[in-house]
Amino acid sequence: MKKKYQFCLSLTLGLLIFLLAMSGLRRKEEALASRIAPEILRFHVLANSDSPVDQALKLEVKDLLLEEIRTGLEAKEAGSKEAVSRYITAHKEDLETAAERCVKERGFDYGVTIQLEQCLFPEKTYGDMTFPAGTYDAVRVLIGQGKGKNFWCVLYPSLCYLDSTYAVVPDSSKNQLSALLSEDDFQALLNDRPVKIRFKLADCLKYLRVFPLS
Repeated sequence: MKKKYQFCLSLTLGLLIFLLAMSGLRRKEEALASRIAPEILRFHVLANSDSPVDQALKLEVKDLLLEEIRTGLEAKEAGSKEAVSRYITAHKEDLETAAERCVKERGFDYGVTIQLEQCLFPEKTYGDMTFPAGTYDAVRVLIGQGKGKNFWCVLYPSLCYLDSTYAVVPDSSKNQLSALLSEDDFQALLNDRPVKIRFKLADCLKYLRVFPLS
């Protein structure tokens, strides 16, 4: 019984240390997100539903809008988050019209709305860079009811890639992002940082029930 008690106590202390470490890591990630968010503009496309046709349509609309925005920004020589935001605002109706035309050409009658707003993003990886969860400024594209799975990327600096087969962030985009962030924050986004282990508290606690104190 004594050995059983000692084992359970050790397990409980180990769990407590683990949870404290995870809490500290979460606070560190939240702090990183708050520091980098002012320099970044995300891109968020919501499909009408999770049906295969709606998900395929989402990707077509995404590709169309990214190309339209890229072409328009090249003509304007926009080189800042604010400039990209101004371009989206000024050309909102044109972009929506182009997206809705694409939707109708595929045989659907969904509307498309584009808004600049703040959105809560989960942790997302683009190529060899991982952005922490947090609240970011974003261009939000809603297709139809917007109840399907989302597409996420970073619009500024441009970390969106049209060819999903080659999910590689261009060096030019990395250099642009590096110039916006501190060296420590930029390095923290790279995927060579320590791998995070995630457990739900309920999953951890179930092991304690194997060795109850009583």
